[in-house]
Amino acid sequence: MNLLAVTGLDRFNPAQGGVRGMRVVATGLLLVMAVTYLTARALEQQHPAFGFVRAFAEAAMVGGLADWFAVTALFRHPLGLPIPHTAIIPRNKDRIGGTLAQFLRDNFLTPSVVARRMHRLDIAAAAGRWLATPQENTLLRAGAGRFLGNVVEALADERLGGMIKGAIVGRLRALDISPLLGQALAAAINENRHIPLLDGVIRWAGLTLAANEALIREMVHHRAGSILRWTGLDEKLANAILEGLAKMLSEMAEDPDHPLRAKAEEGLHSLAHDLVHDEATQAKVARFRDMIIANPAIVAWIDRMWQSVRENILTAARNPDIMGSGRLGEALRQIGETILGDAQLRKTINRFARRSAVGAAASYGDGIVKLVSETIRGWDADTVTNRLESAVGRDLQYIRINGTLVGGLVGLGLHLFSKFL
Repeated sequence: MNLLAVTGLDRFNPAQGGVRGMRVVATGLLLVMAVTYLTARALEQQHPAFGFVRAFAEAAMVGGLADWFAVTALFRHPLGLPIPHTAIIPRNKDRIGGTLAQFLRDNFLTPSVVARRMHRLDIAAAAGRWLATPQENTLLRAGAGRFLGNVVEALADERLGGMIKGAIVGRLRALDISPLLGQALAAAINENRHIPLLDGVIRWAGLTLAANEALIREMVHHRAGSILRWTGLDEKLANAILEGLAKMLSEMAEDPDHPLRAKAEEGLHSLAHDLVHDEATQAKVARFRDMIIANPAIVAWIDRMWQSVRENILTAARNPDIMGSGRLGEALRQIGETILGDAQLRKTINRFARRSAVGAAASYGDGIVKLVSETIRGWDADTVTNRLESAVGRDLQYIRINGTLVGGLVGLGLHLFSKFL
């Protein structure tokens, strides 16, 4: 049972009076018990019921005074008397500061504790939701933008850019594109979307043949024997080769069922299958992919892309109004949605955040402990007393109220017991 609810004191709003208001209530209740005791004692001879009232009020005064002494002794000397073991908090200010700092160190700033607590947090999901809703927390987003800009400017471009570009290259190298190419090619063949490609290749071959007719004639002339050149047959051989190739390409372009077109389609089917299932073909594609990534032109393109992103971040950080709008706002939303939709990415981000927090605790934990301890030691006794009393004083006054009421009930019970005997 809630004794405050029984007496109606739970309707008192502590926020209206704070610690001082609760102190007035507790002291007022003690005075009410004193007046009740004196009144019941004077009327006890007129009716036995006043004896029960007197017993309740008397014990309530004892309980209230005892708890008043205990609560007051925490912060100051009761009635200003230097009673031993009173004013406990002011006298032990430095020890309390050291204990509090050590408590923070042992329970919050130890790398193992930080790792355990961080393991329960899904920082990536929270960041994803925050990025995906730019219309919310506008002030927080602006502050985060400035902070991000400061971080990007503070970090060396070579180091940060190297990390970003290394991550991009790593993701590209880890991408297994061979099955993707095979599936795309198979889908194109099934939907006859490869036919324009074959037609284009045939047209390109015809144009190439026409553009290099002189080169082909020269090759035939040099490779022909002296007899062929003396009789002029090399020219006829070159003409036959050119006319045969041109005729073949023309027939392939006009006839969809030409045998060479069928061979080409068969080769495309085989290539699509090998790209998905053949390890040797996949290895060749992987080597070709790595060659492209290592190409200086690709490296320069990735570097330009990073520099562009870096400049956009700094521009947005200097102008927080565009953090939630325009291309950058849309990019942030897409990043947030990507984080929320990719469990592996969230796992990677959370692991990075956890390692960063553990590293910070290991590197700066002792410094934080020292800062807390020295700050509390620098406070004077009145400052410590006032701050702690403001933080817990209202609950301590509730202890006085409960002590008064509990003491009264105990006294009433003892009086009933004595009457029973």
